[in-house]
Amino acid sequence: MLNKKSVDDICVKGQKVLVRCDFNVPLQDGVITDENRLVAALPTLKKLIADGGRLILCSHLGKPKGEPKPELSLAPVAKRLTELLGQEVVFAADPEVVGPNAKAAAEALQDGQVMLLENTRYRKEETKNGEEFSKDLASLADIFVDDAFGTAHRAHCSNVGVTAFMKENAVGYLMQKEIDFLGNAVNNPARPFVAILGGSKVSSKISVINNLLDKVDTLIIGGGMAYTFMKACGQEIGTSLLEADYIDYAADMMKKAEEKGVKLLIPVDTVVAKEFSNDAPSRIACGDIAPDEMGLDIGPKTRELFAEAVKDAKTVVWNGPMGVFEMPNFAAGTIAVAQALADIDAVTIIGGGDSAAAVNQLGFADKMTHISTGGGASLEFLEGKELPGVAAADNK
Repeated sequence: MLNKKSVDDICVKGQKVLVRCDFNVPLQDGVITDENRLVAALPTLKKLIADGGRLILCSHLGKPKGEPKPELSLAPVAKRLTELLGQEVVFAADPEVVGPNAKAAAEALQDGQVMLLENTRYRKEETKNGEEFSKDLASLADIFVDDAFGTAHRAHCSNVGVTAFMKENAVGYLMQKEIDFLGNAVNNPARPFVAILGGSKVSSKISVINNLLDKVDTLIIGGGMAYTFMKACGQEIGTSLLEADYIDYAADMMKKAEEKGVKLLIPVDTVVAKEFSNDAPSRIACGDIAPDEMGLDIGPKTRELFAEAVKDAKTVVWNGPMGVFEMPNFAAGTIAVAQALADIDAVTIIGGGDSAAAVNQLGFADKMTHISTGGGASLEFLEGKELPGVAAADNK
């Protein structure tokens, strides 16, 4: 296991603590439309406040591309956090992020008080992990706490660069939870261990499939990426999504699964239509798909097959929907998988991104053991990669 210092291992009383949060929330006309990420940050913030830390929060929001964009200001986040924490969160509105407002507010902080810096991506050095901005951020505080798993797979100033200039670097509760759940699932899972991979592209999941085949008992492939595997088995797939360059790769993976004694399941029937539209008339195709039809979801037999495959599992990791779940008429496969996971007694981990969105939208969130806050980061974790944001924290 990754043994990183957490907020429980550091003494913050009277110390300025720079906390990297993930406040990359959706905004509409300056109003936050989904505040899950703010709520998720509260346990770490409340712990640090209770321990007498002087908190300087930072985060990115959207992609301002290194210049101040008023519509991507974190001002609405400061306002909402003030309400959620029940105490004022001072907002430092410096276009250069670490400017006169930020310095003055940081200097004035008393134990248990909180301030928030402007969007870190207003500075173009942020995403390049430039030393100057890293030093600017570090100049405000004594201790660094990273609680933003969503950016852990990127080496930026506000999560990696800054750590070189701090006395102590720890992870927050959210980050700790991700490391524990994803790390355990990959390195020490309760068995049988089943992984379900969906989403549109095989190419984006190559290393994940390769890594998981060394670890899982069963690998289930659904979503758009399944058609490349079906093609590799000699099936006709009509106009379904195909990555022709990866047909040989899919065949290799199926061979590798067989050699390792891993059960690899792909769809046995498909919901097909002639066009990519929720209102397109659809039918169930078993086996070959007609030349003018495309697969948009897994069929009823496949839903049963996949549900049966997870029934006795003790650990399940799911990343990527089974079909075009944003169209209600092609969401049944994704709903069936979510339902199957909700019904079993196992550690169920949803790997961020679209699968997290699907589970939340479909109302299954409280039935899952852990829903990852980072799509890209959780995928890289499942690939067995070391994440720069995790590696930068001090070991215990």
